[in-house]
Amino acid sequence: MDAGLAKEVTIPGSILHVVFNMSAAGTLRAALQRAGRDDRVVGLGDSLSFGPINPPDPALRTAWVDQELEVSGWEEVGGQATSFWDEALSRTNSRIAWLTRRSTQEYAGFLEFLWRLGDEPIEIVDLTDAMVRARNPDAPNPHRVFSLAELAPEIVSANHLWDVRQNLTSDMRTACREQWARLKAENAPLRILRDGALVSAPITHFDPLLLSCATAEWTKTARIIGEALCESWTEGMQTGDLQLFARVRALVAAGRLESRGDLLDMHRSELRLPAQAGDDVPGA
Repeated sequence: MDAGLAKEVTIPGSILHVVFNMSAAGTLRAALQRAGRDDRVVGLGDSLSFGPINPPDPALRTAWVDQELEVSGWEEVGGQATSFWDEALSRTNSRIAWLTRRSTQEYAGFLEFLWRLGDEPIEIVDLTDAMVRARNPDAPNPHRVFSLAELAPEIVSANHLWDVRQNLTSDMRTACREQWARLKAENAPLRILRDGALVSAPITHFDPLLLSCATAEWTKTARIIGEALCESWTEGMQTGDLQLFARVRALVAAGRLESRGDLLDMHRSELRLPAQAGDDVPGA
């Protein structure tokens, strides 16, 4: 990737990279270390693509995750998020936020970050339309990535992605705030990607997709969820297995799917569409 930017002299450890995905944060830390840089990196483990965001109070989100997704222990994620916001918004010599509008988790986190940041200056690395080439000369042409988390650290360091940063324009800041204000007012269960923007969606949004991946044959729950994830990622990373697994259990409870095995473990359970009256069901 061509940076096209002049090099600058920085104070060691004075740059803080703000990343809205823990895997992406780990990738960036490793890449910076490979490049001999001592920049700091802070990553957000919570995903504001689902659950309450008005306010995004850790206690409210923990209760929502417990009730809607049937996942316990989210208070640990909330505690990490509190520490993240304290560090991400702390005063530093230079702050760089990494975003992509091809990941609901990372885009939503970035929008909340801007909301809290106010009018303070910020540089960004926007990977939405980034095309990255591997170092191997025999590798295919540059390809588009949905998230920094998809890349190996050596690819990040080889492409010097941190050099492709720019100042956040006032127009972009205003547009982002307006978008997040609308989403906060709606405070929907989900936020999904549509035409490069985040829009609100009901908790049942991905139910038809899950049902379309099921058949009359018993199929591993993990396989159905995996197929649904791939189908949902045409525009970007729309959702995750945590949300889809919760909806699978809800569909079973509603009688729209049948299950066998341990439905608390996607690898030890199977699903199928309910048999119609009078049908012969294979493998019943």
